[in-house]
Amino acid sequence: MSSHAFNPDQGWFRRLFDSSPDPTWIIDGHRFVECNEAALTMLGYRDRAEFLSLHPSKLSPPTQADGEDSYAKAERMMAIAQEQGQHRFEWTHTRADGSNFIAEVTLCAIDVGERQVLYCTWRDISARKRTEAALEESRRRFRALSTLSSDWFWQQDENFRFTEFSGAFAHDFTPPANTIGRTRWELNIDLTPQEWAAHRAVLDAHLPFRNFEYRIADDKGEVRWYSINGEPWFDDSGRFVGYHGTGSNITARKRAEEEVRALNAELERRVRARTAELELANRLLTAANEAAEAANLAKSAFLANMSHEIRTPMNAILGMAHLLRRDQVTPRQAERLDKIDGAARHLLGIISNVLDLSKIEAGKFSLEDGPLDIQRLLADVTSIIAERARAKGLALRVEPATIPTGLRGDATRLQQALLNYASNAVKFTETGTITLRLDLEEESGDHVLLRFAVEDTGVGIAPEAMARLFSAFEQADNSTTRKYGGTGLGLAITRRLAELMGGWAGAESVPGRGSRFWFTARLKKGRDGDAGATVANGQAEAELRRRHGGCRILVVDDDPLNREVAQLQLEAAGLVVDTAADGAQAIARARQATHAAILTDMQMPNLDGLDATRRIREIPGHERTPIVAMTANAFAEDKARCLAAGMNDFLVKPVVPERLFLILLQWLDPERH
Repeated sequence: MSSHAFNPDQGWFRRLFDSSPDPTWIIDGHRFVECNEAALTMLGYRDRAEFLSLHPSKLSPPTQADGEDSYAKAERMMAIAQEQGQHRFEWTHTRADGSNFIAEVTLCAIDVGERQVLYCTWRDISARKRTEAALEESRRRFRALSTLSSDWFWQQDENFRFTEFSGAFAHDFTPPANTIGRTRWELNIDLTPQEWAAHRAVLDAHLPFRNFEYRIADDKGEVRWYSINGEPWFDDSGRFVGYHGTGSNITARKRAEEEVRALNAELERRVRARTAELELANRLLTAANEAAEAANLAKSAFLANMSHEIRTPMNAILGMAHLLRRDQVTPRQAERLDKIDGAARHLLGIISNVLDLSKIEAGKFSLEDGPLDIQRLLADVTSIIAERARAKGLALRVEPATIPTGLRGDATRLQQALLNYASNAVKFTETGTITLRLDLEEESGDHVLLRFAVEDTGVGIAPEAMARLFSAFEQADNSTTRKYGGTGLGLAITRRLAELMGGWAGAESVPGRGSRFWFTARLKKGRDGDAGATVANGQAEAELRRRHGGCRILVVDDDPLNREVAQLQLEAAGLVVDTAADGAQAIARARQATHAAILTDMQMPNLDGLDATRRIREIPGHERTPIVAMTANAFAEDKARCLAAGMNDFLVKPVVPERLFLILLQWLDPERH
């Protein structure tokens, strides 16, 4: 035992003793003989005398944390210090207010004259003990949780040295014992200097990190990939005490990603190759489309030319037959004229059907939007088939429904569709009744859906033939011995027209008992006055003579026979007619006289009807003269060109006299212009 003789009352010792920041006291025997202010403050005592009167064991709970009696432990600790000269131990202290804390106590034995005293210093380590307890609890939980996870857990101290690993770590690395106490950069981790610098900067700043990936090569040179997450750890005072986190083996994922990249590269290569193939296919398709478009244009041009070339003489044939019928002819002559008229109209129907089907298939078919008189439409269809029905002794009935007035749609196409059905009904019925039926299927605020149907008591249709009825150029009987004629276009066109009008077409039939053909059409609602004034069927010529007899009309046509037919028909209606053989003559006639209306062909030599119309509009007095195209050009684009040139209306040859008179009535009435 070493001893140091000194005088405790010396000034330097007193100054050192009193100014020490650590709580300090001196024990002589079993009592306090001196203490500094730091001890009084830490323990919460104000009266030094009271404090010095206490036995050291009284500054603690009766029993210490280790279970030993405080008095006995105090005696034992002092004895050890006296024997060894110095002793350090932990002691649970009690403050004056009764609260406890843990201190680290150092006892030094000092000789003072002939006797020995104990010089005691201590410091509060409660915060450290709580941190250690928390660390130990964390380790306990860490070890418990680590057994439940395929990932591994790790801990580092404040110097970034590993202190703990879970059991799963051994499956991916060498045993944890070979890693404990080492830092991460002391391991065989494959990172670039830049990657190491970035990671070390995060650690030095005590920041959390996520998904830090690195590579390690094992003893066999096989590279494995790992991903770790880390959180910094601080004690209650905010002091950094290390990191803890998780780690996982991501080698399988990395290999899968590599395989995916390889697959993507291969897929990209194939996509590029496929794209090149598609681009080539698109170029070929474009070339094919251009060829098809050229073929369609050629087809359209051919059909338009065919239509023009056939309709022009057909207009003359039908017109002359009409004019001859007006003269005094014998019954035999009238019969032959009827046959001429019937044959010509049959040929005209074939031409119209072929053109209509071609326009629909080419997407160039357009519907008119005009006022409709549905009852008048039914009456017109009935009047057209009435003579043929009477000739066969068939009864003809009409059963109309009550429908809203003021409807709008394409009257011509509605009549065409219904007439296709009605004509077939007459053709295929020998005895019984033909019934035209109209039903209101739906009605909304803006539209109505009407169902038109024709029922007959004819031969009917076999079930196996029903499926092909509405296909182009198909008939129920396609044999060479078939009894009834026809091209097989009428039903196909009726269905296409119904589709264009927002409806559908179909049929039901019982062989030997008759058939029922129907189609639906969605029509717009207009104003009640949209239908306007009408002229009774067959009375247009008389009305034209009564209202506008003596008016001067200019007929422009390069075909002499067609000019003659038009002139005779108009003069029979009481009109005065001037004629011109081309557009240039038409302009000259227009300058010479004022005309109530002008009827002009489109295709003519020298100057066509379009250019002639534009120039006539520039002549004073003809700015608003009704100009009507009367042409064998039957396509929708032909009508559009005529209207764009300044014409008011459009008539397709062969011109039905009744239709011609109705058009003139429409444009010659003062309210029209």
